[in-house]
Amino acid sequence: MDLTGQLLIAMPGMSDPRFSRSVVLICAHSDEGAMGLIVNKRARRISLDEVFARLDIKPSQDTSTMPVHIGGPVETQRGFVLHQDQTRLAADALTIGDDYALTATQDILNDIAIGAGPEPVLFALGYSGWGPGQLEGEIGQNGWLTAAATPELVFGGAHEVMWEMALRSIGIDPITLSAAAGRA
Repeated sequence: MDLTGQLLIAMPGMSDPRFSRSVVLICAHSDEGAMGLIVNKRARRISLDEVFARLDIKPSQDTSTMPVHIGGPVETQRGFVLHQDQTRLAADALTIGDDYALTATQDILNDIAIGAGPEPVLFALGYSGWGPGQLEGEIGQNGWLTAAATPELVFGGAHEVMWEMALRSIGIDPITLSAAAGRA
């Protein structure tokens, strides 16, 4: 199973509070494990302007309203830029299917600061990671559902309702889900 480019939707019974009601874009998935970004949780204690200040980047446009996301609990000081513009791929960019790219270099942040960056864009600190077989095990234990990763969901900006929107995209009404796992 390769879930690269798909969304994971946390089930109500998710035992890890860091992933409660999370929607995760899987950026890479192989026999060696999986890596993804939570796309619906904003960081409350840091702004993009603060990130720019720490990196000595001087924005020439107002970036104060651009959110910083919590990509996951791994390497939380490392930044990632998720975007769709395949023409702006850095040498070390990770392509995610035909629709997305992930860049972790400072040059893309410089471009965003001057208004020349890709759009749409999602900036995240940290990432979510799973060891070999771990994600498949969590799915098998009813921890996650999967869905197509549409740009409307990933970049739509409706963070507070994205979990519900992702569930509805696969025909599930959130109020019908139970936090108890089981098998029929």
